Amino acid sequence: MKAVQYRTIGSRPEVVDIPVPSPGPGQVLLKMTAAGVCHSDEFVMSLPTFEGLPLTLGHEAAGTVESTGEGVYSVQPGEAVVVYGPRGCGRCHTCSLGRENYCPYARELGIHPPGLGAPGAMSEYFLVENERLLVPLGDLDPIANVALTDAGLTPYHAIKSLMPSLIPGSTAVVIGTGGLGHLAIQILRALTPATVIALDVNEEKLSFAAHTGAHHALLSNADASRIIRDLTEGKGAEVILDFVGATPTLKIAAESVAQEGDISIVGIGGAALPTGFGFVPYGTRVHTPYWGTRSELFEVLNLARSGQLKVEVETFSLDEAPLAYERLRAGTLRGRAVIVPGATT
Repeated sequence: MKAVQYRTIGSRPEVVDIPVPSPGPGQVLLKMTAAGVCHSDEFVMSLPTFEGLPLTLGHEAAGTVESTGEGVYSVQPGEAVVVYGPRGCGRCHTCSLGRENYCPYARELGIHPPGLGAPGAMSEYFLVENERLLVPLGDLDPIANVALTDAGLTPYHAIKSLMPSLIPGSTAVVIGTGGLGHLAIQILRALTPATVIALDVNEEKLSFAAHTGAHHALLSNADASRIIRDLTEGKGAEVILDFVGATPTLKIAAESVAQEGDISIVGIGGAALPTGFGFVPYGTRVHTPYWGTRSELFEVLNLARSGQLKVEVETFSLDEAPLAYERLRAGTLRGRAVIVPGATT
């Protein structure tokens, strides 16, 4: 079968032929209908060292059940599903709550998410190690909604934890309006009464942010924090969601947040935010959320089912996957890139 792999340090993704896996006890083989392209993949490919190469990429996965191993009872061949991406031990108290994204034992046990350490989903078939990781897709279009498993789930998890701050009269700032950010805007509008201010680097992206529901769209530059304070009558924003995580965006976050406000660093730009007296306003809380829970994935899919969440998608065939990654790297994608294994070039 065809698969998209990262094969050697410093290389770019390649389309290769690998064997079709067979499901063992408790496992499920999916015939893939869609797989998402993500900045996390680029992060992996930017690391100076990485064990486990070659690695099939892809941690956003949708497919139909092709076959099951012994002992699998909750899914049947032909059923449409998406895959919950985070991986935990599946046995501890945290995992029993569906919070495998925060399993305290995953690292020491060498458990990795697909495409980020374990074999990923960007292929014609994908082997899922446990049926508990499958969530019914129902009548949702897999191509239009596969990105919700990360690009939707991650901002949903971040926003849900900040709901006590997102009261009537509050302001939320979304920095970066791409794959995750454009969904964060929609989630904020669907779940909260907050005024949403979006920041990005050019007018095209700001127009996109306004189209997805932002009340205000500002260039992410040296004037952004002053304008945010002007829009909030000097107090600043109760919530800042930074989907970039670079030094300039974190500086804006620190300058724009209200006293007793929340800064959520979702982006993996690699920068640090100085905290403490004199660095951020009094009472500032800083969060570093990671992905989301299994139960939250059900909630995200229900938001899409109700029409309140729509992913902006560009589609590519498996053979075109390297092009999709080049577009992602260049910042020329509008929304989310989705690989469709059944499509032709």
